[in-house]
Amino acid sequence: MIRLRSFRHSSRVLAAILSLAGLLLCAVSVLAQGGSMSPYQGEQDGVPAGGKWMKFQSEDKMTGAKRVRFELISDNYFREDPDYKPRVNLTCEEGKLKLADFNPGVRLPRPNRPGFWGQPQLSVEVRVDNSHSYKGWNWGPRGRFLQMDKGTAREMLGAQVFKIALPTRSGRQIAEFSPAGINLDDVRHSCDITPKKP
Repeated sequence: MIRLRSFRHSSRVLAAILSLAGLLLCAVSVLAQGGSMSPYQGEQDGVPAGGKWMKFQSEDKMTGAKRVRFELISDNYFREDPDYKPRVNLTCEEGKLKLADFNPGVRLPRPNRPGFWGQPQLSVEVRVDNSHSYKGWNWGPRGRFLQMDKGTAREMLGAQVFKIALPTRSGRQIAEFSPAGINLDDVRHSCDITPKKP
């Protein structure tokens, strides 16, 4: 009886170890292929899209609409959270750009200007290669990200240097990106946008 119990206990321990090893092997396999695990339910894990960009694909469960999200993570992080770097996303649906957004990875300050229709905006400074401009970007839901304008998204696609300076609760900070190298044919096919000069 004692031997039977110890055998059952050993079997459970071995099964748990094998399950854990399998999960680790899957994670290592994804990372070894240069992929990235998606944080969103229903979205496939990311695959390299050229340069430092990742591409994620999903499908709307109700409409069947095909979605593609291109993500670029910054080269640096903000003081508040060294574990989560700022990022930009181009979200496309059925071959058209639906949303370009900037997620700083930190809590945004209060809006500091109204948009044309009175929507809350935050003023940011943008550098695309050697060109500088000031933009008013709309607040996204719950103030977690800013909605970039389509023109800036297109300029970013053709740039070597892309930086966004914004006020944060720790003072003015700059997110630095290296956007070069993305597969422009894939972006054109998935989002119907092309690069443009600033």
